Amino acid sequence: MKDTSAMLVAEPILQLQRQLEQFRSSHRQRTRIPDALWESAVGLAREHGLYAVAHPLRLDYAQLKRRLAGRSKAEGKKVAVVPGFMELIAAHPAVAECVIEFESKSGGKMRIQWKGSGGPEWASLLRAWREAER
Repeated sequence: MKDTSAMLVAEPILQLQRQLEQFRSSHRQRTRIPDALWESAVGLAREHGLYAVAHPLRLDYAQLKRRLAGRSKAEGKKVAVVPGFMELIAAHPAVAECVIEFESKSGGKMRIQWKGSGGPEWASLLRAWREAER
């Protein structure tokens, strides 16, 4: 009778199984498994489940579970997650001085030179100037 257990294992798990067998055959027994192989196993465990990965790969179930939970082997504490995006807001605007000039169709001109942070309400200032020109 043919063993069907290998047919039930997902292909990515079988690929990692071959990598682990190659590693185990080329190193002494009790040699620590490289972190890259552990990370691959953790990724597969997230997708397929702990037992489905630990059993065919002959990995320590408890250690895989710890790594999956994000626990450091040495500390046994949660590892801090580094944010992928962080917005930085400047305390002062980047523009120290600006000049804005308006010119109407009738030829009227207005020039505003602004120094420092913040600024007037530009839209209302322009609206008031347009109304004064009428």
